[in-house]
Parts: sequence; structure tokens; C-alpha cells
Amino acid sequence: MASILRFRKLCFLEPAKCSSHDEKTKTGENKLYEKTDKIVANNTVPLEQNPKKKKQNRPPKEWRCIDSCCWMIGYLCTTWWLLLFLYHCLPANLPGLQIPEPPGARLRRDGVTALHPVVLVPGIVTGGLELWEGRPCSEGLFRRRLWGGGFAEIFKSSRDHEDNHKKSILLPNEFHNIDGCDYPRTTSSKSSPMCWLEHLSLDNETGLDPPGIRVRAVPGLVAADYFAPGYFVWAILIENLARIGYEGKNMYMAAYDWRLSFQNTEIRDQSLSRLKSKIELMYVTNGYKKVVVVPHSMGVIYFLHFMKWVEAPPPIGGGGGPGWCAKHIKSIMNIGPAFLGVPKAVGNILSAETKDVAFIRAMAPGLLDSEILGLQTLEHVMHVSRTWDSIISLLPKGGESIWGNLDWSPEEDHVCNSSKYHQNLDTKSNQTDGRRDTFQVHEPTKYGRIVSFGKVASELHSSKLTSLGSQKHESLHTATHTVPRAIASCGKPWTEYDEMNRESILQLISEKKAYTGNTLLDLVRSIAPKMMKRAEAHFSHGIADNLDDPKYNHYKYWSNPLETKLPDAPEMEIHCLYGVGIPTERSYVYKLSPPGRCRSIPIQIDSSADGSQTGCLKGGVYFVDGDESVPVLSAGFMCAKGWRGKTRFNPSGISTYVREYKHKSPANLLEGRGLESGAHVDIMGNVALIEDVLRVAAGASGAELGGDTIYSDIMKMSEKINIRL
Repeated sequence: MASILRFRKLCFLEPAKCSSHDEKTKTGENKLYEKTDKIVANNTVPLEQNPKKKKQNRPPKEWRCIDSCCWMIGYLCTTWWLLLFLYHCLPANLPGLQIPEPPGARLRRDGVTALHPVVLVPGIVTGGLELWEGRPCSEGLFRRRLWGGGFAEIFKSSRDHEDNHKKSILLPNEFHNIDGCDYPRTTSSKSSPMCWLEHLSLDNETGLDPPGIRVRAVPGLVAADYFAPGYFVWAILIENLARIGYEGKNMYMAAYDWRLSFQNTEIRDQSLSRLKSKIELMYVTNGYKKVVVVPHSMGVIYFLHFMKWVEAPPPIGGGGGPGWCAKHIKSIMNIGPAFLGVPKAVGNILSAETKDVAFIRAMAPGLLDSEILGLQTLEHVMHVSRTWDSIISLLPKGGESIWGNLDWSPEEDHVCNSSKYHQNLDTKSNQTDGRRDTFQVHEPTKYGRIVSFGKVASELHSSKLTSLGSQKHESLHTATHTVPRAIASCGKPWTEYDEMNRESILQLISEKKAYTGNTLLDLVRSIAPKMMKRAEAHFSHGIADNLDDPKYNHYKYWSNPLETKLPDAPEMEIHCLYGVGIPTERSYVYKLSPPGRCRSIPIQIDSSADGSQTGCLKGGVYFVDGDESVPVLSAGFMCAKGWRGKTRFNPSGISTYVREYKHKSPANLLEGRGLESGAHVDIMGNVALIEDVLRVAAGASGAELGGDTIYSDIMKMSEKINIRL
């Protein structure tokens, strides 16, 4: 019925106003019939006899930037699939092209089979989102993926709707003249990229659905098996679990809307309640076997929140009682854990960029935010991402005690020379005491200054920063005094920067040249007050003085491992599994953006700031060891020290293990993303990690895996962190 109504709507268009007489029209119709008879007789279908008339009848199709992007993506995907096809068609015995046996098949041959139910918990961004209700521009996208999947298909569908929209919505008294006839002009709907971004945004006041829009997490294993065609996330791990006997009855993907604050996933979608019910059901239907939980990235703190929620009394919690986790959970295999946050979240909030975006800006100035091209990419990214409360959960936790102060940090001895660093990793064995021969850095690296305004401010001793501020204030004032405040006529996306003038930004920079873990939150509150007011009702980033204080019963503390206790489950195990050996963002050097009437992001990473060849500063970013997204400090500290043994954060003495995977790049292009990768997402295809997960799911303990496997300086860094345990 709906399709019939749409068809009728298209049919009842305003008739064309023709300047010709009825007789002329009839003559034209007779000619058309004669031409049709001729086509049928000759069994041919010519498009048009007169090429010039063809151009008049059919104006050239509008070609937009999004079309070029889609074609480019199509070419890249086609090339990638062709390479994969050739790889799988080549003989398996060619040197260097032997396809290794999947770990699941090898373990199954060795007698390893499914035992404990497995729950997978995806992290931020990697889970699919689908549309249930939207604006008119989203017609035809019901239950289609807006995030994760074929993005080009979404844009194509939106553009098809736009073309139909142009045919059906008319502007009075405006006409095209084609072949002597005046055809009504049409309005254009909102462009598909803008429509897409609008539907991915949340309400800026509530952090929930905007009016008239409902976007929900894709359910099932397909929610995060592939982020896009050919780009796996959980797919390889799922496939190997299936090889030892796992299927739908004993494996579950705990999909949730990763944009929301963790408590709001329960308030809006009852995601935590459904996870609780699913774990209880799998526990009973699989012979009362405890569940092995495998969270990834932000999913590790989401599940940490869940463990407090499930035992807390209603209405704030799930009412499972203090023994629920001990009864239902065997092990938690945290992959790429962001327990203590990631500095990348800082760059996202301040300027919607990371090292890769800063590099593009350096190579092609003005491309991302050109007023001439009208892209304003970063402004749109900031406008959308600042409605996602989950990003605040990833800000660094623990303040200066964890991340360092103006003159000290746990990673101050980190070696950034890649050749020496990897040589050092290769000589290291399965050590757990953190001792190794280190190379001294030739220049001081003050990682505790997570944000510095200017390279000089990132290097000077703290005692000299005050004088630097008064000197630099005058030069910055001169540079920015003539920049007018952003005005609405620019047509740019709104960000909270638009409510600030350059003088207020200048004052923030002048008062403090460098921001540490303690003062960073003050900076973020100053430039994103609405976002922080909304999000800080759900998240906290400090260190608890007294965990028995009743205030820590509030859900805002549950995802911070430094402000909450682990459950009373002494038989449960916690594993920290993450990659090492990849330069990972740790702190940033910022500068004021160049003057621009329509620029709404006044600061940006200073991509011209570089250190020496052996230094850690490259393109305005200071790097440390990690998995490219999460520094070792955030991924490993809680398992290495914070929860190790009986501590006030782990009162029941749950066993913790650190399992690091040394990154090794793929040997060739045909190897894909590598079988020994330590990168944040690619590690999900790491053969050693998959084997560890499969063995624990089949009943092995952390001790049977071999205990800790450490290549980094996590133990040495942990010793430098002095917090009360």
C-alpha cells in the first residue's frame, strides 16, 4: 500500500506548461508513434536520433564530491578483493605464501573443545548502528545500517531518495524550459552526508535520542564481526571459536549503543538487563558452566560498569546481589583495554583530530576545513562527536598520580628510536620483573603535559612556564586580535567554540601553557561546558580516597577502576591482553588555528613541531609504547599493579595476568593486516591472542597459559606510580 501511494504521488505532478498549441502537440505525438513503430520493426532501441537534442532533453547528471568518494572507495575495495582472490588462488606451496593453519583448527585437532559460554563485548565505534525512525531524508533506510557496513550504499540510498524528492516537491511559479515546455522546478532535500550525520548525533541536552530519530545497535554476532566489507573486527575470533564447537547457543555478542553513557544504555535500551539475562540463561543452558567474557577497548570499562550495576540493588542496579559475578563469571579476557583512558580522546574533544588528521593538514593545508571547498570536515566531526557521552569515559583517569605532572611521568625513560626499541624487544624474553637494558633518550620528554600550547611550553622546566606565559600572551594577542568572531552567515556546523570569542580562548592559553591530568579536565570544561556538564553526571576521572564512602555507590564511578571495587569473586580471573611495539599518542603540542572568518575550531595540533631524530615528538604528537591507540600505561597498570594481589581495589584477591603481544608487521601485502599484529583492532586477528582466548574458553586458567608475558616497561612504570593500594 505504501509503495502504491508513493507511485500515485509521483504521478500527480503539476502538468507542464507548454508554449505549443494542441495541434503541434498532436503532431509531436504522431511523430513519436512513427518513431516507435520504426524501432520495433528494426528490433533496435536507439537512444536519440539527434545528439544535440539529447543534450537538451537530458541535462547532465549532477556530480558531487560524495560521488567521487564513493567511486574511490569502490576502486580500493575492488583492488583489495582482487588481491585476496589472487592470494587464495595461488598454490599453497609457494615460498612465503603458505597459509598457516587457523588456531581453532589446530587446537580442535589437539582435543580443545568448547566448554564455557563466551560473551563478546565490542568497544566504541566498532559496533553497527541501524535506523528505526528518522527524518524524511532517511526514507528507504528503515533497519539499514547507518554505521558499520556499506557506507556507500547508505549514501546511494539517500541520494535516490533525494532524486525522488526533487521530482515530487515543487516550487510554485518556477519552471525549466525543455523542448519548448516549462517543467516545474524542484526543491532539493538535505544532502545525504548531512542527513547521515544528523541521524548519528544525539540530543545535545539529554544525551539521548533527538526528537523523531531512533538509531539502535545492530543485534547478534553480525553487530561487530566486520566494520566494513573486508575489514574484520570480531569475525576471525568468532570463526576460530566456531572451529572448536561454539555457536549461537554458547556464544553471544553483547551489542549496545556505544554513543551513549553506560547507564543510559540501560535507561533507554535496557542493554545491561538484557546482558544479565543472557549470561544467566547461558549459564543454565550450558550445564552451569561459568561464562568467559571477552571485552574490547571501551568495552572493558563498559563491562566494569556492568559488574557493579548487576550486583547493585534496584532501581539503580540490576539486583543480582553481591555474589552474582562469582557465580556466573569465570574469566574476563580484556583485549586492548582502555582502563585508564586514552589521550586520543583529548585530541578528539579539543580539535576533532589525531596524529593522522594533523598529518593530512600538514600535507594538504586547508583540505579538511577549506571554506572554498565547503567541506568543514572537522567541524562536522566535532559537532556530532560532542553529542556522544561515551567519549568522556575515555578521558585519562587518575590525574597526575597516574599520568605525571609538569616535570615527571611514568614513561619519562621511554626510548623512541624505533630501531633500537625493536632490537630491545627482540632480546627480551618472558620477563615479569620489568628489568631490561634501556637506552637513554637524548632530549627530555615531559609526557605529563598532556596538552601544551607551543613546543617550547612542552619542554621548559615548570618554573619557567609563568614567564613564558606573559611573553607569549602579547604575541598571541597580536596574532588573533583581528580575527572576527564566527558568525552565523558562514553556514558552518555549530560547536561550543561558536559561543566563545578568540579573546577567551587566548586567555585560557595564556594562563596555562601546559595542562596535566589534573588541569586537563578544567580545560575541557572551559571549551565544552555543555558536553562536560551532561557527561560528568555519568563519569568520573579521579582516585578514590575511601572506597567505602557511600558516594561511590553512584553509577558515575563504576567505570573508573580507581574509584570502584572489583566484585567479591576470588575464583574469577582478569586478563589484560594488548599489543606493544607501536608508537602511540601520549601528549600533544597545540597552536592557534590560522585566521579564518568561518573557522569554528580555533586551535589545532601543531604539525610543524618535531623533535630530534631519536626524540619522541613527531608532527606535534609525543609518542610512547602501546597498540597505536591505547598506551601501555592505560592497558596494563591495573593488571600489573592496581589489582595485583589483594588491594583496596581488589579486596577478594582476584588473579590478574598481563599478556602482551609484540607487534610484527605483515610480511607482504597479501598477508592482509598480519597474523602477529599488535594494533588496537588488528590484534583481533593475532594468532597468539586467539589461541589464548580459545584455551581459556575451553577451561584453561591463567597459570596454565603461562602467567604473564611482558615485553614492555609496564612493571617499571607501575613501580614509579605511587598510589595507595
